[in-house]
Amino acid sequence: MKKLVVPAIIGMLSSLALVSSSVGVLPAPLPESQSAAASPRSVTLGPVTVDDGGAARANMSALSRLTPAVDPDIRPASPSTAAGELTTTPAEVQQAAGQAPTAAASAEALPAPAPTTTAPAPTPEVPWIPPLWAPDAELAAPSPTRLAAPESAALAAPEALVPDSNAGAILTVFNRINEYRVSKGLNPVKYHPTVAGLAQEWSDSIASREVIEHRASFWTDPRAMNPNNGAGEVIAIRTDRDAAQLVEWWKSSTGHNALLLDPRFNVMGAGISYTNSTYQVWGVVNFFGYTTLPAGTVSSPGGGSGGAFPPPAPSMCDAPARHMPPTLDLSAAAIKGPGDLVSVDSTGQLLARAATGMRTFAAAKIIGSGFAGAKEVFTTDWDRDGALDLLTQWSSGTLTLHRGIASGGFQASVTLGSGGWDTLTLAVGGWCANNRLPQILALDAAGNLYLYPNKGTGDLSERTPVGAIGAARKLSMVDYDADGFQDLLVLRADGSVQLHRGWGTTALRAETRPTVATGWGDVTGIRALKDVTGLNSTGVALRRTNDVVQYWDLTSGSLASPSNIPGPWTGQRLAH
Repeated sequence: MKKLVVPAIIGMLSSLALVSSSVGVLPAPLPESQSAAASPRSVTLGPVTVDDGGAARANMSALSRLTPAVDPDIRPASPSTAAGELTTTPAEVQQAAGQAPTAAASAEALPAPAPTTTAPAPTPEVPWIPPLWAPDAELAAPSPTRLAAPESAALAAPEALVPDSNAGAILTVFNRINEYRVSKGLNPVKYHPTVAGLAQEWSDSIASREVIEHRASFWTDPRAMNPNNGAGEVIAIRTDRDAAQLVEWWKSSTGHNALLLDPRFNVMGAGISYTNSTYQVWGVVNFFGYTTLPAGTVSSPGGGSGGAFPPPAPSMCDAPARHMPPTLDLSAAAIKGPGDLVSVDSTGQLLARAATGMRTFAAAKIIGSGFAGAKEVFTTDWDRDGALDLLTQWSSGTLTLHRGIASGGFQASVTLGSGGWDTLTLAVGGWCANNRLPQILALDAAGNLYLYPNKGTGDLSERTPVGAIGAARKLSMVDYDADGFQDLLVLRADGSVQLHRGWGTTALRAETRPTVATGWGDVTGIRALKDVTGLNSTGVALRRTNDVVQYWDLTSGSLASPSNIPGPWTGQRLAH
């Protein structure tokens, strides 16, 4: 799947408003005066030290308690030489070489003063991505196991989007495309609201994540309605809201222009999303060709001042506030990135191995102690401040959060749940597609799966059912099929692994659950990793018996190419 990350330009930091709820099965949070007493007191998280055996362990008693975090110092980036390169005079060259400049050289180095002018700021180069065509072979022989639409597929509420009407922009895109096709002697395309829903969902997704990428195998989505005569997708973004110029840009690109003028296409759907960042409008158009037009096809999307698509109903996936995470320098942080391996040894020490690229990791470093009583430890950026945090599920039944500090170490623990968490099997990650905060999926002893929304440092008593998936030994949340939505790997007692695909909402996809692996009966830990084999790569690390840790790549959309990660791993269990 082709992907292009849009450069982030930070204009201001938005405050994160998080509201605690007292409704649910878990007790309300303890008062601040009692919170420290409820949390494990023996946890120490301090300066990073290299795990060199007994010497390092002897020094753990000297680790200091955590200092409060400070707001990151965010400064504008230095101007690049491309925007305005500094020129070197002959005199400067001579001085750099240790030579005294001559009078002639000095005269040449001092030209007459030029009038002072202010150069206009350069227009940012707009990122783009080539069009995506469906392979004709897949359209000619459609799979009999196409996905059924989920029973409750309400879209997650947009979190980083501006909720302005897009009806006029969609009509403009539709009319400009058809005017262009007719001018070339082609038939105009018609419009289908279901296809438009497919395009709008993806437009919202990439705009809220600020990533330009195609939806993998979009033509197999049930909302594509089985096209049999071609399928294509075009994407464009702009720094203004001129929807007509989206079409003009597609016309100016050879590949995109060919897709606009494909004579096979007779139906389209458009999605337009607005943001308040540098790139203000995001456009996605899906084209399909059908031998017989699907029911519900209309001649035009229509105009009017109302929104082209009604707002989604409120759900547990809704973000508490608009939030743009900063990009921090994590070179001094305890956990440096989403590809790092974190483990707990037999004495309760917390070890971190930084990812160094191409399935290699740095030597283990001790980043904390006192985790012997932890049932599971999860690494995640819980508050989306740019630094990775520790979410710990304790055998005593509590759930705590240690917020990471970019300059090193962690803040003091905060109790998010004060009882009953030891009975649950957890997975942590971005289950809700348009909510940048991570959430928790929790499986109870009866096999019922629940979603706990992120309440910041508030209590996690509120939850919503996701579905009944049966008993499992382990869960792991990862984008298995590379479609942009998080999925759930469910490790059964017999060592088989079942895939439950997500839809970006509180619901699972309504489909047959495939078994994607067998023989994992000896697996005691599964850790989803990113950027291990390259930028935007995805994979999982497995902790197995005989002190083996394996990495399995998932970038292609299926488990592939396992390789062992050097240890030693004796007595260690993986954090998730």
